[in-house]
Amino acid sequence: MLNSKRQGRLAAVAVMAVTALAITSCGSGEPAGSTASGGAAAEPVTITVHTFGGGENFGYDKAVEKWNAEHPNIQVKYQNLTDRFEDVYLPQLLQKLQAGSGAADIVGIDEGAMGLMKARSQFFADLSQYGLESRKADFPAAKWENGLNKDGKLFALGTDIGGMTMCYRTDLFEKAGLPTDREEVGKLWPDWNAFMETGKKFQAANKGKDDPKFIDGPNTLYNVLLSQEAPKNGNISYFDKSNQLVIGTNPAIKTAFDTVKSFSEAGLTAKLASFTPEWNAAIKKGGFATMGCPAWMLGVVSGAAGDENKGKWDVAAVPGGAGNWGGSYLAVPKQSKHPKEAAEVLNYLTGKEGHVLAFQEAAAFPSSIPAQQDPAVAELKNEFFNDAPTGQIFGASVKDLLPVFLGEKHAQVKTAAEKVLEGMDKGSIPYGEAWTKFVEAGTKAAG
Repeated sequence: MLNSKRQGRLAAVAVMAVTALAITSCGSGEPAGSTASGGAAAEPVTITVHTFGGGENFGYDKAVEKWNAEHPNIQVKYQNLTDRFEDVYLPQLLQKLQAGSGAADIVGIDEGAMGLMKARSQFFADLSQYGLESRKADFPAAKWENGLNKDGKLFALGTDIGGMTMCYRTDLFEKAGLPTDREEVGKLWPDWNAFMETGKKFQAANKGKDDPKFIDGPNTLYNVLLSQEAPKNGNISYFDKSNQLVIGTNPAIKTAFDTVKSFSEAGLTAKLASFTPEWNAAIKKGGFATMGCPAWMLGVVSGAAGDENKGKWDVAAVPGGAGNWGGSYLAVPKQSKHPKEAAEVLNYLTGKEGHVLAFQEAAAFPSSIPAQQDPAVAELKNEFFNDAPTGQIFGASVKDLLPVFLGEKHAQVKTAAEKVLEGMDKGSIPYGEAWTKFVEAGTKAAG
């Protein structure tokens, strides 16, 4: 989800939030089944769940509604706080964890910040105390192991997994004289060179100042590329497996950077930073024709585009064949007053039913193996995306994924480096200086 989704030393991270969100702490109430003074039934326990992400984000509206209808003694209050994980949600969450109050009973964590959170076991409940270690067989090994903290304790369970596609606007393709059928579109770009040639053809038919561009901007393109290149280069990105910064020496980073630079220099990007109001508006108005789409991004696109654009978007194979960008987790902060009930809710949301409902609502492809195999997922078609068989598409895309190591400070390095990409694309940073500034920014963020 996700996000994306990723900032300096921990103390610096905590002060990065410009404005604190009004994040409520966990709800009050006696334990389920107890009685208040006078023999009256106690108020139900309220469990707060906080997540992040654009559009349909984690896709928990229907799941929470179903839970609340079936569990009168444990009521869930679900709130999606922001679509910006790295520079809003994460620093504010860290601030509340450090303060010991203010965090929700269940918090969403983007994959990119799991290294940071695993190193801070003092903040999170051990889910094995509530029997959740029995869920190990439900997840791919890499997804499960990433939920273990530095002490080997289970502190988080997986939500979605970010298998890759390319989203495209069928109406803009048709106007540019390009095929619109998803199979034919996928054949246009078996690799990134072919993708660029397709982009040039599209741009040749859209020469006007206000005409759409081929790609949204540098962020999504870069993350798709990095997700493909990292497994080819030791399954690492900004940090090696000993947690040493390798931003300037990892070929995966340089290849992804250089490819983004070439698309920007060719004038194929709309120069939009992801998860900004301008980016959301362009999704709605048709300001660009393609963007990299991990599974969770489909919910972002449909949410931003609105019902009036249903059927105008579709999904095709991504150049290069596969990739995994993002995916998230749920954890219970130790400060929760109701950790047992929170663990019950977390178990439900990360279980088969919670995963299936989230995929139906937000195209968040399950990391749960039983959910992946359920016909409700495997056979699902996405009405918004022209009835694309997203169950089949994403099921195939995650089949052979390899885990990529993400260091403790992955999130802050990612954010700082991508700001340079955005500046390069918009022209505030000269192309000839961008790589040096990119490495410098990441190195500074890593401390």
